[in-house]
Amino acid sequence: METLERIQPNRQVMVFILVVFLSQARSEPIRYSVLEETESGSFVAHLSEDLGLGTGELAARSARVVSDNDKQCLLLDHQTGDLLLKEKLDREELCGPIEPCVLHFQLLLDTPVQFFEGELSVQDINDHSPVFPTREMLLKILENSQPGTTFPLKLAQDLDVGSNGLQKYTISPNAYFHVLTRNHSEGKKYPDLVQDKVLDREEQPEFSLTLMALDGGSPPRSGSVTVRILVVDVNDNAPEFVRSPYQVQVLENSPLDSPIITVLAKDKDAGNFGRVSYGLFQASDDIKQTFSINEVTGEIRLTKKLDFEQIKSYQVDIEATDGGGLSGKGTVVIEVVDVNDNAPELFISSLLSSIPENAPETIVSIFRIRDRDSGNNGKMICSIPDNLPFLLKPTFKNFYTLVTESPLDRESRAQYNITITVIDMGTPRLKTQHNITLLVSDVNDNAPAFTQPSYSLFLRENNSPALHIGSVSATDRDAGANAQITYSLLPPRDPRLPLASLVAINADTGQLFALRALDFEALRAFEFGVGATDRGAPALSSQALVRVQVLDANDNAPSVLYPPHNGSAPCTELVPRAAEPGYLVSKVVAVDADSGQNAWLSFQLLRATEPGLFGVWAHNGEVRTARPLGERDAARHRLVVLVRDHGEPALSASVTLHVLLVDGFSQPYLPLPEAAAEQARADPLTVYLVVALAAVSSLFLFSVLALVAVRLCRRSRAAWAGGCSVPEGHLAGHLVDVSGTGTLSQSYQYEVCLTGDPGTGEFKFLKPIIPSLLVQDPEKEQKENPDFRNSFVFS
Repeated sequence: METLERIQPNRQVMVFILVVFLSQARSEPIRYSVLEETESGSFVAHLSEDLGLGTGELAARSARVVSDNDKQCLLLDHQTGDLLLKEKLDREELCGPIEPCVLHFQLLLDTPVQFFEGELSVQDINDHSPVFPTREMLLKILENSQPGTTFPLKLAQDLDVGSNGLQKYTISPNAYFHVLTRNHSEGKKYPDLVQDKVLDREEQPEFSLTLMALDGGSPPRSGSVTVRILVVDVNDNAPEFVRSPYQVQVLENSPLDSPIITVLAKDKDAGNFGRVSYGLFQASDDIKQTFSINEVTGEIRLTKKLDFEQIKSYQVDIEATDGGGLSGKGTVVIEVVDVNDNAPELFISSLLSSIPENAPETIVSIFRIRDRDSGNNGKMICSIPDNLPFLLKPTFKNFYTLVTESPLDRESRAQYNITITVIDMGTPRLKTQHNITLLVSDVNDNAPAFTQPSYSLFLRENNSPALHIGSVSATDRDAGANAQITYSLLPPRDPRLPLASLVAINADTGQLFALRALDFEALRAFEFGVGATDRGAPALSSQALVRVQVLDANDNAPSVLYPPHNGSAPCTELVPRAAEPGYLVSKVVAVDADSGQNAWLSFQLLRATEPGLFGVWAHNGEVRTARPLGERDAARHRLVVLVRDHGEPALSASVTLHVLLVDGFSQPYLPLPEAAAEQARADPLTVYLVVALAAVSSLFLFSVLALVAVRLCRRSRAAWAGGCSVPEGHLAGHLVDVSGTGTLSQSYQYEVCLTGDPGTGEFKFLKPIIPSLLVQDPEKEQKENPDFRNSFVFS
């Protein structure tokens, strides 16, 4: 194959477009002819004129001639445009008996790519004479052979073809025989000897004739052989093959001395006349070298390696001869079966080593494939890996172009190793691989990309100036200067934000620094844009958003909003003595200027006048009663509530709450605890007199009630037994239920008894039944519950 020429990559990118490539392929081949044995360097044709090309265009477009076979027979003169013979041609060596002898070639032009198919017909000259395989032929003919009997003779070989090949046979004049020229189906001419008269062995036992073969050349050439004819005594049965023709198939890779087939001929005669021997009949040198036959058994064996690519079939003529000299003819057709013993071949015509990214569809390589086998063994599949952005396109005969499927991206892949695989369809399949390395050059087509679209930075307040608070980072998928990045701060969206006094950025590394101390309560968060610009031409850039979150430090103590403690009169909360446990007394309201955990507040009752009477809910600051209020509880209470945040360290504040217990809210005016205390201190004698009067009145009343109750009980004992008795095991049906919705902590039941006189309709007395029925230990209950009473009297 002609040496590959280097083609500049930039030139290939501009001109190897597939549409142009296909449109320039010539559909009809150009045909030339030349006589064999013409001297090398001889003129064949003026190729540039025949193709309509200008002077010097062949050289400018790097024209080259590529032949289908391995032997390069033609040369192209780029200066004159003439097609010349590279060497002397021998038609018999190139094509053998094939006629016409046509050599195929292609003319390949670059910029733009064009293909021209050509055919060179090698004309035969009469340079070979007919040649017989032997100098003498021996023919035995029975004396009782009848006139008209035909006897095949060995044919002559003439390497020339057509009119220069063998045309006819002649024999020396005689009265008993003449020769006929018989045409075979393969185009060969065979001589047949025809008997004209009855033979008489006793009169003439032997004939010596000269057989001549003539070709059709001018002047004709000839070859001759002596034919000796022996007249044999009568042997009336000649051997006959049981089957003719024999047909057999042999693999081309069969080993030497392999048996191919065994032929069999039978002779009806007995004795020596019935004994048959076998041999090849009129075999060529090639057949003699390739096959041998056993004279006794008729077994044909292989003596030379077969090659389907050279000879696809053999027709072997065989002869069976008996002891009397009679013979029978047969034919064995041996078909050579192709095996896949030739791997595909690949020949590169043009190749690019690099291609810029983002280039449109570009031809990377032009190559040709070939397989010397035939049938499925010669069918080929050309492919490349599916995961590559390239396509293989068949263009002209077995020529292929490797093109880019889409623009390449160097950032995705900077180098491609393309493996072209050619596989035939034989069994087993053979393949050939060729590796192509293609580099992708960089173009500045990628802007810098930040690692994330936005950055969140956290900075605790009261920081030190010039503190490194974080970094932004961007990458550029390009290479070299196209990938070098410079960072910068973008103007803030809010013109009121003094960004230049808050942060600064390192242009090379993207590190961010706080320029001054920040105060969470003044500026909790701010955001700004940063830019990343590469150094390509033109330069590309991208932006990202940076949000700086100022973290709170616990630098503010809780502030109490209620109750107020601004130096004015203290606020007093009024609580009825009938309030149940959990009664809402007041709620302490506080705030913290900090945020998060630093602003989470918890409330605690730090001090109280009477511990256990009030409680503070830790999460909402509600002050509630912890138990029922009693008569013995003080009227005035002072509560100190502590408010604490959850910062580190924790900060706190306290507030004082005044609580006044009252009997109800019906009084038009309730004095403040301080006023009541001052009035009590101012007039203590009045208080003592009131207390003494209340005690004497209560004692007198209880005494009168007790006396009346005793007397009534004695008079009405019988009535009391009938109307007030309680059957054992159950309670009376006329019971009064007093629930504990008041100041009592439990529910009690009482039995109401009427007087003996039904007309009066007034209560006699009230006797509690709970102590005897529901309370197991009344004394213990009275100790635990001071509000517990055993009897009540209603008037």
